[in-house]
Amino acid sequence: MQNYDVIVIGGGAAGLMCALTAGQRGRRVLVLERANKLGKKILMSGGGRCNFTNLDVTPDRFLSANPHFCISALSRFTQHDFIALVEKHGIAYHEKNRGQLFCDASSKQILAMLLDECASAGVDIRHSCEVASLGADDGFRLETGQGTFTAGSLVVATGGLSIPSLGGSDFGYTLARQFGLRVQPLRAGLVPLTFTGAFRELSARLSGVSLRARVSCAAGSFVDDILFTHRGLSGPAVLQLSSYWQPGEPLQLDLLPGLGIADLLLSFKQDKPRSLLRTQLAGYLPVKLVKELEALWWPDEAGTPLAELPDKLLRDIAGRLANWVLKPAGTEGYRTAEVTLGGIDTRELSSRTMECRTRPGLYFIGEVVDVTGHLGGFNFQWAWSSGWVAGQYV
Repeated sequence: MQNYDVIVIGGGAAGLMCALTAGQRGRRVLVLERANKLGKKILMSGGGRCNFTNLDVTPDRFLSANPHFCISALSRFTQHDFIALVEKHGIAYHEKNRGQLFCDASSKQILAMLLDECASAGVDIRHSCEVASLGADDGFRLETGQGTFTAGSLVVATGGLSIPSLGGSDFGYTLARQFGLRVQPLRAGLVPLTFTGAFRELSARLSGVSLRARVSCAAGSFVDDILFTHRGLSGPAVLQLSSYWQPGEPLQLDLLPGLGIADLLLSFKQDKPRSLLRTQLAGYLPVKLVKELEALWWPDEAGTPLAELPDKLLRDIAGRLANWVLKPAGTEGYRTAEVTLGGIDTRELSSRTMECRTRPGLYFIGEVVDVTGHLGGFNFQWAWSSGWVAGQYV
């Protein structure tokens, strides 16, 4: 049996951040990771370049049953604190768009930085180490395939259900329930939407086509790129909306956001009367999409010059372009979801320390907690901030 001050279950972003922070305080820290390597989500994120934070981190970029819970951690370890750590390690980075920061070279640099900091702080890290059972009396006793470990503080940084191929599991939620803690309902977030019927067939024909659009549902609206897929819709705007969309409700697509579409179409008729509508729209939308819309909305007038199209028809088409109402069948689920919505109820935790209110010494951090960020580096920042906060108190 080996004894430590702190055991962290989970060797991802939040777990490593907590471990190195606690280790720097002189605590004896053990990290247990069940996968064969650490930081798999870090390595695959941002197309292999890791969107490690965002310059514009504000509480309204996070979803939670308690939207105020994240404020304390985010304000005490900010995006600028993490950027300083990145710069300390000489990692070159750039802003891609809207505050999103990526490594110039590789996400491997972020993982190496965290592991270097852990090594400097004397953190003991074990991978391919499954926790078989957990007991709690005065402290915590973990039986694993690599032996028995005990500690006075236990940090659960096991992530959520998203992308099980990279290690997503329900371990953290199961453990929380073992201690009688409430867990907010779970569902896939930042995930492509799927469709059935005619729109699925259309999206399959358009697979790979992308454009900038506004996507809206009852609870949210986002303007960014959308991507047609073989199963439905993806792209940044759709991924963002998926965290707000509720099963069964429709969504609306504005294919030309920010434009007065009716005036635009009528100006085509005025300025290019002998032209076809599809020809003029092709200057604003992908040609493949325009051809599908023509077959859908004005097939009988496909070869009719603009001069001969009634103004009423043009206004009707404009209304459809601005408000194409679609009803998703669902999402692609946890298999491709970037995050898990819901999680450990924040009422169970101290926002100052991330410690369980009813079980001293037990902490939950990162994705396993009911705090979910928008696309664009916000979930990594929550991992860094919540991990750092817990690392100050374990």
